[in-house]
Formats: sequence, structure tokens, C-alpha cells
Amino acid sequence: MQNYKDVLAEILIEADALQQRVRELGEQISNDYRDTELLLICILRGGVPFMVDLSRNISIPHMMDFMAASSYGVGRRESSGSARVTLDLQTDIRNKNVLLVEDIVDSGHTIAAVLQMLETRQPQSLKVCALLDKPERREAHVPIHYLGFSIPNKFVFGYGLDLDEYYRNLPFVGVVDLNKYKPSE
Repeated sequence: MQNYKDVLAEILIEADALQQRVRELGEQISNDYRDTELLLICILRGGVPFMVDLSRNISIPHMMDFMAASSYGVGRRESSGSARVTLDLQTDIRNKNVLLVEDIVDSGHTIAAVLQMLETRQPQSLKVCALLDKPERREAHVPIHYLGFSIPNKFVFGYGLDLDEYYRNLPFVGVVDLNKYKPSE
């Protein structure tokens, strides 16, 4: 695996800006759900750092669960257009206020399929909180109720987003220099 510094074109969102926006989202979510129970559902793996930080900034009691779904294959940067769930929830969401926490909404296929599946389980409410949105790439409609940042159509990594499964731990969101990046085989 290449050192991320060798393929980093630019830092798109600095660590301080990320943390400030996560605090703001936590406050907004706390206010919006202050008189209700809330269940955060994280889409694995990219959403984990974001959900952990978001959870720490939500001041009301809340529960968490996880699911894994993807429309991307290993080493792929383009969506296949169809999503598959590889890990389902442990929690019954019937009559619960559910907030789906996602790292990035790109084509929208994965999150749209997950939302459609979760709607059949009859939650009281179902909303989306996304750290990043790439509106230029949208192919499927996804309502984003809480948004961290809208970004241009660039290949990004860090703060949960991987580069060949590495560098999710970086505290910032960086842009990959596609002229220097060599995908893992």
C-alpha cells in the first residue's frame, strides 16, 4: 500500500472543520429529537468514525446499531448500481425514530436500497445523516436530512472513507491524486 502522503492531492476538509460540523449536527439532532427515543444506524465500515464522533455530540439518550451494505466491489470506485446487505440489524426498528448515519452519498444506490428495505420494517420515522454528499454523481434519489458537507466529484479518502481499505483513520478528508495513485490488485 502506498503512503497516503504520496497520493494526497489536497486536504478537502480539515480535521477542525470536520469536528466543528459534527458538533453542529449533534446539537441539531439533539434538538430535533429531544422528546423522543432515537436509534442511530451506522452503515459499515465508512460511517464508523463519523457516527462515533456524532454520537458523542448528541446530548439526548440514544441507541446504536450497525449494518453493512454496499454497491461497490473490493477495489472498485464505481457503483455497480445494485446494493446488497451483508450484515443486518440486531434491533427491531418498528415504531422507532431511526437516523441512518452514512459517510458519503455518491450515486445514491446503496443508501436508497437500504432506506427502501428499512421502510418495510415500519419505523416511526426514518431520516438520513450523511457526512458528505456528491450531488453531481447522484443517480438514485436520496433525501438527506442532516448533511455535513457537499463536495465536488473527487475521489476522497480519510475520516472513515478508505483508499483500498486503508486510511479510514485519518482525521481529515483528502483528495486522491489519480495521476500518482496505483490501486491495489
